Amino acid sequence: MDRLLRYFLGQFIRRGALTVTTASGAKITCGDRATQPVSVRFMTAAAERRVLLDPELSLGEAYMDGSFVVENGSIADALAILMDQPDMLPRWAKPQWFLRYLGRHLWQFNLRGRSRRNVAHHYDLDGRLYSLFLDADKQYSCAYFETPDATLDDAQLAKKRHLAAKLVVRPGQRVLDIGSGWGGLGLYLAEMTGADVTGVTLSTEQLQVSNARAAEKNLSQSARFLLQDYRDIPGPFDRIVSVGMFEHVGVDFYETYFRRCAELLTDDGVMVLHSIGRSTGPDVTSPWIEKYIFPGGYIPALSEVMPAIEKAGLLVCDMEILRLHYAETLKAWRERFMARREEAVRLYDERFARMWEFYLAASEMSFRKQNMMNFQLQLTKRQGVVPITRDYIGQEEARLRGLEQRARPRLQLAGE
Repeated sequence: MDRLLRYFLGQFIRRGALTVTTASGAKITCGDRATQPVSVRFMTAAAERRVLLDPELSLGEAYMDGSFVVENGSIADALAILMDQPDMLPRWAKPQWFLRYLGRHLWQFNLRGRSRRNVAHHYDLDGRLYSLFLDADKQYSCAYFETPDATLDDAQLAKKRHLAAKLVVRPGQRVLDIGSGWGGLGLYLAEMTGADVTGVTLSTEQLQVSNARAAEKNLSQSARFLLQDYRDIPGPFDRIVSVGMFEHVGVDFYETYFRRCAELLTDDGVMVLHSIGRSTGPDVTSPWIEKYIFPGGYIPALSEVMPAIEKAGLLVCDMEILRLHYAETLKAWRERFMARREEAVRLYDERFARMWEFYLAASEMSFRKQNMMNFQLQLTKRQGVVPITRDYIGQEEARLRGLEQRARPRLQLAGE
């Protein structure tokens, strides 16, 4: 087994330096050795075999059960090396990738019942878990770092402001928030723009928190949240926004999604879609992420999204690519989680805490090392709905920033 590990790791790891101690005690150092190596250890021969046979699934499982440990550095340091290689996937793992690619339509076939079960798997966890690492407003999506020294809370507020500016919302307009989370964006739009907001979610945990926050802020008349599938909500709406939800739709439902949005949108309406995306073309969901974190989830390539938009009769008026913003968001989440890790252990157990640690670290490195990104698409049904230059976005952000300053005490209390 030691010889196999030495050979395969030597073929794969070309950048960075990683020292692997095998279950038998042998040490294998791989990479260019230009930096201080990160040291890891396999505790069992069974873990070594599993990782060699199926590294994409089994490395995370081995870390979760304690049979793969990091002795010098952190799991984030180890994954930064493993996910920064010339070959994004070890050559010996490509047959498993091909089989998963063939079956991806099956795993992403998200009918209504399955969608609700998938959402409950992740979002109906104990709400105290998310409070360990999210900002005060519980924004669970990519933040927008306007400056390198922006705090997580500042960057999440900037994200809401940026989206609101692109929506060009006017007082009294009807806004649909698809995948409304814990209500932060919907409440922001209701309070800052005077819009009439309807948010839909499939998470009972998020629904309860959202409506409670609306009542706390005396916004229940202008911001309501429903436990409903986007395919079933009646319209019409002047504005539609969706943040961090499209990753749960599945490739076979992209046309359904955009056609329904087109049906719900008024003729002079505006939609903004914010989603994680791939810069490297169609792929498959990590089997570890699929099994433990986001069942039924998939991160799309733009080449998979644009045809569905075109078939729905929607026009792309603006597209923005956010590259390292999510890497910085995930770094902040990971650091905050690690600072309160013992609380996560008390909420669940040690294995769960290791799972969450691996999830946050692997996700960060996928953006930092493997060209994941976020895209924001502004869509309309006809020309001339939004201004012909992008100046209005900055102007609207400046106006909203002024409103936030006047409302700052209320915004802080609402996120507590």
